[in-house]
Amino acid sequence: MKVKTWLKNNLQLVLRGAGTVLAIILLVVLLSQSGWDEVSAALQQISLTSLGLALGCIILSRLLITARWHVLLRAGGIPIPFKDTAALVFTGLFSNNFLPTTIGGDVVRLAGAMQLGYDRAVCLASIAADRVVNMAGMSLAAPLGLWQVIGVGPLQALALAGFWEKSRDFILKTLQALTLWLKKPSSLFASLAFALLHMICSNSANYVLLHGMGESLALWKVIGLFSLAYFMSLIPVSINGYGLQELSVTFLLSQFGGVSVPVSAAVAVLHRLLMMTVSLPGAFFLPGVLAKMDTKK
Repeated sequence: MKVKTWLKNNLQLVLRGAGTVLAIILLVVLLSQSGWDEVSAALQQISLTSLGLALGCIILSRLLITARWHVLLRAGGIPIPFKDTAALVFTGLFSNNFLPTTIGGDVVRLAGAMQLGYDRAVCLASIAADRVVNMAGMSLAAPLGLWQVIGVGPLQALALAGFWEKSRDFILKTLQALTLWLKKPSSLFASLAFALLHMICSNSANYVLLHGMGESLALWKVIGLFSLAYFMSLIPVSINGYGLQELSVTFLLSQFGGVSVPVSAAVAVLHRLLMMTVSLPGAFFLPGVLAKMDTKK
């Protein structure tokens, strides 16, 4: 009975866990068909300089994510120092990467902000606005990916275009609900600017990794395809997009970017590992946040 009750209460988590395992299995099968020797050869081509440069791009992108939310918090009347915003952001990133549970990074960010004594309603709204701004930035880049898909397969392009249309409608509706920041458009534009810069830096890391493994793909194409992969990874069938994101990146880069499957998969996995590495500072702040947070509340 206890097992049945647990399964009933955690059905969504179980299904996402199963989806994650399935996506990882599909990725492994795909790589097995391509040949593990080719994957190993691709990884061996990357120099320490390229890895260091890619890591630097990811670090800068995380700081831009911090600036994106910080602008919204300050515009909402939250007098939070940048260092505290950074601590909360990195704690949330660490939670997303290493705590694949129902306690997501946004919940941890909110709990941390409340722990610092800031208004719950404004902090919650700012997190929602931060997500919307990020999706808006990705939506602006999505046509770059759709353009490449259209040139290869009209049916796939039509499906992805419909998905992007739904995402755009969601963003517009959510923006209409965020009246606090609509009254301060300068903060929204500044936050969007940081979102776009974050996207450029994050994908510059992918660009460096691709070229470090001997592949050639223009930066705008990398940005477009990874933006589409971002939206595909939002489908709620895996935990934090594990497996699904890597599978999506591998599919898009290989099918529409002309990149070999081994290199596509290697870039997807390395990108995940770099993001996990950069989020490690959040481990220092997470115990204090979790100790004082009320998950039911």
